[in-house]
Amino acid sequence: MDRREFAARLVLIALAASSVIRAQPARRVYRIGVLGLGTTSDMAGAHPNSPSIRALIGGMRDLGYKYGEHYVTEPRGAAGSPDRFPTLAAELVRLNVDVILAGGGPAVPALKQATTTIPIVMAASGDPVVDGYVQSLARPGGNITGLSLQSIETTVKRLDLLKQLVPGPAPVAVFWNGPSIQAWRAAEAIARERGWKLLSVEIPDPGAIDAAFKTASDGHANAVLVFAAGVLFPRAQRVAELAARSGLPAMYELRQYVDAGGLISYGPNIIQIWRQAAGFVDKIIKGAKPSDLPIEQPTKFELVINLKAAKALGLRIPQALLLRADELIE
Repeated sequence: MDRREFAARLVLIALAASSVIRAQPARRVYRIGVLGLGTTSDMAGAHPNSPSIRALIGGMRDLGYKYGEHYVTEPRGAAGSPDRFPTLAAELVRLNVDVILAGGGPAVPALKQATTTIPIVMAASGDPVVDGYVQSLARPGGNITGLSLQSIETTVKRLDLLKQLVPGPAPVAVFWNGPSIQAWRAAEAIARERGWKLLSVEIPDPGAIDAAFKTASDGHANAVLVFAAGVLFPRAQRVAELAARSGLPAMYELRQYVDAGGLISYGPNIIQIWRQAAGFVDKIIKGAKPSDLPIEQPTKFELVINLKAAKALGLRIPQALLLRADELIE
């Protein structure tokens, strides 16, 4: 074979290889919308500051997905202002993302209003059946599925634990807002059944937080049961500081309040829930319909007590609660 023939064959091989490459379809990079209470900047990228989004990305990695190669996120953060959710939800719908993760609370109804076609995965909904987001836990119907905190069911337990911690006839102030009204009603029902007094304190927006603690103090409450997560959760440290300054023991649903200096929490691990949400994204990407994916409920609830906060309040934690606690923060 002379040099010309050899060179001609090399050209033919190169042309054949390039035609094969052109014939292969480009790998699809899925776009996952995320609507949450934090800031967009904290939620963005492969290494976000947000612990919840880090958990989501970790869950995707566990399932074999690489950020940037198989998927990217399109986060939209309300920066602690739930009233921005409808506008942000509309933005995600206009982007035509493949699936949207909803951080619970007002994020879910905003997305439900914005789209009936893009799959929505709830990462932390209080009680999606009672709130009317899905038809049932087993068969959600529509375009919404995901994980439930079952907040209404655990309300009874949190109130019971709080009364063990701070007994007496004085009322318990209950902080709630519109999205948590079902939890308030559950607390009201159990209190009526057991003869406990409650003080209803609605917190419609962040500007009402300081006044809420004054209302609790003026109403001679001896403790606080905290709902209104959409308003209060992004301001967990501020809430914990106000509770300490007011001398009011407060029970929270999520441990992030206790990590921020709050007294006690009882509820599911929200970080683990965000990691589990990746499983729903995986199934939807592979073709599953949200309407056919049962809502998952927490299987483990954590009791976390901040002993430093208790000491600052001059509060003695009953031995039964200390033994029962999953974690004691010194």
